[in-house]
Amino acid sequence: MVWSLRLPFSGGGGRTRAPAKPTTQPVEQKANLPAGLAALSAGSGASWSGRSYTALAREGFMRNPVAHRAIRMIAETAAATPWLLYENEREIDTHPLLDLLARPNASVSGTEFFETLYGHLLMSGNGWLEAVEGAHGLAGLQLLRPDRVRVIEGRDGWPVAHEYAVGQARRRYAIEPVAGRGLLHLRLFHPLDDHAGFAPLGAAQMALDLHNQASTWNKALLDNSARPSGALVYQPKDGGNLTDEQYGRLKDELEDGYQGASRAGRPMLLEGGLDWKAMGLSPKDMDFVEARNGAARDIALALGVPPMLIGIPGDLTYANYQEANRAFCRQTVLPLVARTAAAMTNWFRPVFGGRLRLDFDADRLPGLEAERDALWKRLSEAPFLNEDEKRQAVGYQPLEE
Repeated sequence: MVWSLRLPFSGGGGRTRAPAKPTTQPVEQKANLPAGLAALSAGSGASWSGRSYTALAREGFMRNPVAHRAIRMIAETAAATPWLLYENEREIDTHPLLDLLARPNASVSGTEFFETLYGHLLMSGNGWLEAVEGAHGLAGLQLLRPDRVRVIEGRDGWPVAHEYAVGQARRRYAIEPVAGRGLLHLRLFHPLDDHAGFAPLGAAQMALDLHNQASTWNKALLDNSARPSGALVYQPKDGGNLTDEQYGRLKDELEDGYQGASRAGRPMLLEGGLDWKAMGLSPKDMDFVEARNGAARDIALALGVPPMLIGIPGDLTYANYQEANRAFCRQTVLPLVARTAAAMTNWFRPVFGGRLRLDFDADRLPGLEAERDALWKRLSEAPFLNEDEKRQAVGYQPLEE
C-alpha cells in the first residue's frame, strides 16, 4: 500500500474525511485506486490573481519586488522632471500655474503628487485629477483613487459624468461642468474599453503570479526541511493496510519530528514495512532559477524598464548600463510625462486664459546626459549656425536685442 503525503500535512486526523465545503481552491482528496494502493491528489488547474486595481496593487506593487522597483523607478523619474510653461513660443518663469504644480495642495509637494499620479496610471491605466475651486478661482488639485471612480454612460454610449464613491458617500462630476473644472481623466490605451485605460502591470499578471509563487514555493520548501514532497510506502510481509490509529500516529510523528526548517537534516526513523520515496522535482529539474528570472524579465518588459537596471541577469539587449538608462528615459519616462503635459495643457487653458502650453525640461534627466553632451558638441562645431539658432536648437530663447 502506498500513501502519497505532502509535508507539512494540512489538517485532518485520520484517513476518513468529511465532505469539503465548496471552495475556489483545489482540495486534496484521497483518490479511488485499486485495492492495496491509495494516494492523495489535488486539482491541477492553475489559479491566477485578478487584474483589478486592488489585486495588481497587492500582488504587484506591495508583494513583488521587481514590480515594486520598476513602478517606483518610472514614477520617481517622471515626477522629478521639471515643468516648463510657454505662452506662444516665449517661456514664462513665474506663473500661478507653475506655483500650483509645485504645490498642488497643502498636504503634498508637486513631486509627491505626480509620483502618485504616475503610479495610478501604471497600476490601473487611469489617473483622476480633481480641481478644487476656491473663492478666487482654482485653489488646488486632488488625486482620486482609480478604483473609486467610474464612468457613467448615457443612452448613446458616451460618458456623461464621473462618479466618485467612498463607502456610502457618492459624488458626481459632470463631463462638461457649468462651473468649475470637474475631473481630468488621464488614461492609457485600452483595446477593448472605450472609456477606461489598461494597466501596463495587467499585461504582466501571469508573470507576477509565477514570480510570487516561486518565492512562496521556496519558503514552503525551507519550512518543509528543504525536502520535496514524497511518499511513505507500507509493504508488510504479511500484507494488509494501516489502521486508522496507526495512520494518525504516523502522521503526528512526521509533523512533530520532521516539519520545519529547524529540523532540516534530521534522520527519519521508520518502523518495519515503511519506506520513504521522494517524489517531488528538484529546482534543477524544473529549471527553477531561469523560470523565475524569465518571469522577472516579463514584468520589467511590460512596464518598460530594461531588466539590466533592476539587476535581472541574462538580459543582453543593451551594451551597457548607460544605454539601458537612456532607453528607459526616452521610451518610457518621457512619453508618460508628455502625455500628462498635453492633457493638463488642454484642461488648464480655459482657466488661466491665453495660449499657454505646458512642457517639460528633458535635459534635467540624468539618463540623457550623454545625448545632451553630444548635441552641445555638434552645435559648437557648426559654424553655419548663428548664436540664436544654436540656442533655439537646444530649447533656449533667442538673445534679446
